[in-house]
Amino acid sequence: MPLYRDTGVVLRTHKLGEADRIITMLTRGRGKVRAVAKGVRRTKSRFGARLEPGMHVDVQCYEGRNLDTVTQAVGVDSWGHTLASRYSDWTAAAAILETADRLTEEHEVSVQQYHLLCGALRTLTAGEHDSSLVLDAYLLRALAVAGWAPSLHDCARCGADGPHRAFQIAAGGSVCSQCRTPGASAPAPATTALMASLLAGDWAHADASPMPARRESSGLTAAFLQWHLERGVRSLGLVDRTPQPPRAPALDDPMTRTR
Repeated sequence: MPLYRDTGVVLRTHKLGEADRIITMLTRGRGKVRAVAKGVRRTKSRFGARLEPGMHVDVQCYEGRNLDTVTQAVGVDSWGHTLASRYSDWTAAAAILETADRLTEEHEVSVQQYHLLCGALRTLTAGEHDSSLVLDAYLLRALAVAGWAPSLHDCARCGADGPHRAFQIAAGGSVCSQCRTPGASAPAPATTALMASLLAGDWAHADASPMPARRESSGLTAAFLQWHLERGVRSLGLVDRTPQPPRAPALDDPMTRTR
């Protein structure tokens, strides 16, 4: 069987048999990959905790007909271990991992989604920003990479110059008064400004945003995501939105750092 080596982030795991697990990873060079880690659930497993959700690993696998098989795993970043120690960070990370799983397809390379995922988990681990803001920034940017960036200024339907007060998820974002249909919401200007800041990486503005704008932004972002996925993201219902003070200052956009 042909061997390959790649770096990836573990998205989720499933039990297989008595001691094995199926590991789903988003890799840099091969896209989403599903592989069997044999004996990983045994106490003396040579993989240890390196193949748990949120871990960044360098793996060697050999290709199989249906599932690949992990033959070696070396830890690159232990994000999952660090995030699991803080509930708000872990719930945000779980939503990020589930979203990355839903937005990618097996064996379809998406280097942008891979780097965006790594940047989001790295930022959560560093604690430079509130975990809820990091989650919403990731969701908006991941949607943009997938081709579903929300319009937050001009009309999403006719392109009329904005800003516009109405926001319609089915239309793709902000809509003008002529294009607005029943059911459109009317978020506060601070809310759309916050969403634009998260999408652009303006963390100075995002960190200074008021709580009402954050709550409304989170609701719109979650609804916009699930509309385009055409299914719910279960982890979003468990996210702890309690404000958390930053643990370290950030001078740039941490989600764009390659390391």
